[in-house]
Amino acid sequence: MSAGAGTLKPLIAVCQATSTPNKDHNLECCSHLIREAAQRGACVVFLPEAFDFIGSNTEETLSLAEPLEGDLIRHYASLAREYGVWLSLGGFHERGSDWESTHRIYNCHLLLDPKGTLVAAYRKTHLCDVELEGRVSMKESAFTNPGLEIVSPVSTPAGKVGLAICYDLRFPEMSLALAQEGAEILTYPSAFTVTTGSAHWEVLLRARAIETQCYVVAAAQTGKNHECRTSYGHAMIVDPWGSVIAQCQEGPGLCYAEIDLAYLRRIRQEIPVFQHRRPDLYGRVAPLL
Repeated sequence: MSAGAGTLKPLIAVCQATSTPNKDHNLECCSHLIREAAQRGACVVFLPEAFDFIGSNTEETLSLAEPLEGDLIRHYASLAREYGVWLSLGGFHERGSDWESTHRIYNCHLLLDPKGTLVAAYRKTHLCDVELEGRVSMKESAFTNPGLEIVSPVSTPAGKVGLAICYDLRFPEMSLALAQEGAEILTYPSAFTVTTGSAHWEVLLRARAIETQCYVVAAAQTGKNHECRTSYGHAMIVDPWGSVIAQCQEGPGLCYAEIDLAYLRRIRQEIPVFQHRRPDLYGRVAPLL
C-alpha cells in the first residue's frame, strides 16, 4: 500500500546520535540536528533515548543526571522556541523529587512545544534488566526508578503522539493502550545494543505499527558511546501498513517522513481490527488514567 495524493502533509524528523559522557558535546551535536531538521521544514523533531549523555558506569550516570528544571532542559526549551518546532526528547536522565531520599533517577521522555513549554513527561515503566550470557548485561533497575503510569497521547501538528522508551517496545499491551486512547504516532526512542538490535529492532517496530495501525517513530543511538558501549542505530519511521518509509544510514544524522493521517484512517477503515477485538475472550487493555 502507498499513501495517496492530497494536501500538504506534516513532515517529521527522526534523529540518530552517538551520545557520550560529554554533555556539552552531546548538546552541540543534537542542536545541529535540530537546526538542520527545522531548516528542512520538520514540525516535530524526535531525539533518541539518552540524548543528554551515556555514562560509562553507574556512578558517572548518577553524577551527570539533572532535574527537569536544570540547565540542559532550559537549553532544549530555548532551541524549541528558536526554531519553532516540537521536540521529543526521548530519554532524559532525571533527578526526580525523590532524588535526595533514593539517589535513583528516572528515564524520562519529554515533549516540548514550540514555545518551549513542557507538554508531557513519561517516565519509563519497563526497565531493561537483561542478561545474555557472554554478550549483553544490563540492569537498569539498579539505579533507575520505574514510572508509575502511561501518559495519554498528545496532539501535535503531525498527529496524536504516544510516548514510550526503548524496552517498552517489547510490551504490546502498552502500544495497544496508547492506540486505544487515540494515538496515531507511537514513539520508541532507543539505545538498543548491537546484539538485540540486529535480531529484534526492525521486526518489533513493524509489529507495533501493524497491530496498532499507527505510525511508529524510533530515534536511535548509534556507534561507540564509550569504551564499553556500542549502539545499534538504524533509526527509522514505519507507516501504519508496517512498511519502513525512512531509515538513517550509519553514523549520526536524520531521516524524514510525511505523516499522512488520511492514509492511516483508510487502513483502519479497511482492516478494522479494533472493532473486531474480543475482550470477552481475552480481556481489555485498561484505559489510561
